[in-house]
Amino acid sequence: MNSSEKDSPILVLGATGKTGRRVAERLQRLGMAVRPGHRGAAIPFDWQDSAGWQAALRGVKKVYLSYQPDLAAPGAVATVAHFCRLAVDGGVQKIVLLSGRGEDEARQAEQAVARSGADWTVLRASWFMQNFSESFILDELLNGALALPPGEIPEPFIDADDIAEAAVAALTRPGHENTLYELTGPRLMTFAQAVAEVAAASGREIRYRQVPVDEYVAYLRAAQLPAEWVALLAYLFGTVLDGRNASLTDGVQRCLGRAPRDFSAYTAAAAGVWQAQ
Repeated sequence: MNSSEKDSPILVLGATGKTGRRVAERLQRLGMAVRPGHRGAAIPFDWQDSAGWQAALRGVKKVYLSYQPDLAAPGAVATVAHFCRLAVDGGVQKIVLLSGRGEDEARQAEQAVARSGADWTVLRASWFMQNFSESFILDELLNGALALPPGEIPEPFIDADDIAEAAVAALTRPGHENTLYELTGPRLMTFAQAVAEVAAASGREIRYRQVPVDEYVAYLRAAQLPAEWVALLAYLFGTVLDGRNASLTDGVQRCLGRAPRDFSAYTAAAAGVWQAQ
């Protein structure tokens, strides 16, 4: 990496999210200039307001692209494609995209990034382990019971720290250009098994119950969740977690030269989050 690249800020979109926060912190520890991309940043970034994108991109050569709320959301692919065109026109040379495993819309977003003219790296990730400790699921776990649609179909949960390390490698080291890494954890687990390990780590009794998607949607509506979030969660739980992702990959090993972190390491580190206050 030459000095001009190191001095140019790296735009980290979703810099307050599960992966973006971790990416920004790691880049800063390496002495890299980071421009956080979120609504409350010094230079605000809002996916719904393209008028502010050019200011966030000014002087930027590299971007970590994490789209909120999800690449499966309506209009996400067109928005990402528009952003990439603007970014490359403004001088961006490298885009690292956080993508979702098993989502058709995410594949389309990957293609938009690959066609942008910039060097690219795609991190196609499975379900985050941190969804159990840093999302709406946490409140239910703290209450001692979690009800979700997934049943006996397993998922290869991935640690968000592994995703962040892969992103930083792609942003700062050669050899990751125009490469797709499909990122999974090292073993397949059902949601019931994951919750059992959370319970064991926390020292508390926490129950898991499978519910039909329709019942889960009714619960979300009763909780007055915005309609777009209800539709997105119904899609993710009812379609993406249908078994299409029930396999392991070597993406973390290929990218980082080591095995992915196991769910047991994650629960040991996060155990205090689930303990009674």
